[in-house]
Amino acid sequence: MGKLQNLIAEKPWIGWVLFFSTLVVVFLIGVFGASIVERRAETRFLFSASKPIKDFEPRNEVWGEAFPRQWETYQHTLDTNFATKYGGNITIDMLERYPNLVVLWAGYSFAKGYNQGRGHMHSIEDVRNTLRTGQPQPSTCWTCKSTDVPRVMNKMGVADFYKSGWSDLGSEITNPIGCADCHDPKTMNLTITRPALIEAFRRQGKEINKVSHQEMRSLVCAQCHVEYYFKGKEAQYLTFPWDDGFTVESIEAYYDSVEHVDFVHYLSRTPILKAQHPDWEIAQFGIHAERGVACVDCHMPYRSEGGVKFTNHQIVSPVMYISSACQVCHRQEEETLLKNIYDRQDKIRQLIETAEGILVKAHIEAKTAWDNGAAEDEMKQVMTLIRHAQWRWDFVGASHGASFHAPIECARILGTSIQKSEEARGMLAAILTKHDVKLPIRMPDLSTKAQAQAFLGFDMVEFTKQKAKFREEEIPKWNKQAEERERNMSKE
Repeated sequence: MGKLQNLIAEKPWIGWVLFFSTLVVVFLIGVFGASIVERRAETRFLFSASKPIKDFEPRNEVWGEAFPRQWETYQHTLDTNFATKYGGNITIDMLERYPNLVVLWAGYSFAKGYNQGRGHMHSIEDVRNTLRTGQPQPSTCWTCKSTDVPRVMNKMGVADFYKSGWSDLGSEITNPIGCADCHDPKTMNLTITRPALIEAFRRQGKEINKVSHQEMRSLVCAQCHVEYYFKGKEAQYLTFPWDDGFTVESIEAYYDSVEHVDFVHYLSRTPILKAQHPDWEIAQFGIHAERGVACVDCHMPYRSEGGVKFTNHQIVSPVMYISSACQVCHRQEEETLLKNIYDRQDKIRQLIETAEGILVKAHIEAKTAWDNGAAEDEMKQVMTLIRHAQWRWDFVGASHGASFHAPIECARILGTSIQKSEEARGMLAAILTKHDVKLPIRMPDLSTKAQAQAFLGFDMVEFTKQKAKFREEEIPKWNKQAEERERNMSKE
């Protein structure tokens, strides 16, 4: 201190510099503190400016009264005009684009109809209209489609909700995915509203309410964007198969141990595992998750409007908002980042199509073996290889964004799928030769969805008629009952 005083005495201008520097620092600290207070006050004002949101309030527009910016951006999930190289939010008939899927899912309703999922506000409309729901389904299928689900689960009980019929709750489940799925109506904190995720964590000895806020910004997505199955023929209890881990092998081992089968393949008679959409699991093996990046950081980047910073609730591919989703961390040009994305997707797509082509041949060759007198004991190992090969292919193919989230892990998984398919085909060649079948087996023309479905003997005209009748007779009744219920809610 004495040296500083002597220095100031010798050079008085240094004292003035320190004085004004201190003023600037104090001013900036004051501005920063005032900004925090202002933002907190603004948040309280915005939330208190409208009537409180009730527990289990399913209507997104009611939440939107308190949070207009978030609600306005969320409504953009209705947009179906944005296309990326392999997806986006446009309507895509995936069976038309990739006809091999029809054969790979022969024996499962996905072979009749499978469209790319659109924005979250289309969730009710799309699940009602798919051909897959033209036949009896459990109510478990509604679990991730609507903000009404927590309300109905609370009223019925979780187990009774799952074991009900899908059509039985058609008039109760009418509001699309939205605010109540991820937010506590009292505090607006992120929260888990679907019990399957909480239960999966507890089976691993973890409590989900102890995770960090950053982890929660991905786990609210993991309520639905995960692999799952319906446990118990009668119970149909939604279960995440993570007891042994999140890898494709760990989940495969879990399913094999409980002898789970999603469907028996129409051609090869293989007990098949159908992957759902293991987005969160695969993402855990990517560099972004390793660096602590959350789903929301990229798919719901921050926006500023009128000096207010808020989360963009459009929930879309980051390709749509590279500047706010990617360039916050990456300083490369937009064109470079887009090329980086598509380079990874292109290479994984090549592997996916290679795996698909080999699997299709394996299923058809297996059918030929059965038709020519192959015995169960001869085919047992072949079916195991096909089951595991298809599971691994589907684990990558069914995951949204997997080829970018974790391209190295996807390449590894697809490599093992191709290996197992080729092993199965090698064994099939020996079996077919043993039964005097001339090789190679002639493959049908599967270049279009119609040809693939005709090869399997599908009567798509009849399927479509049944679904049209369902839409005309059932859905209007559901809508009428839902409107009456929501009128009563508004009066409360």
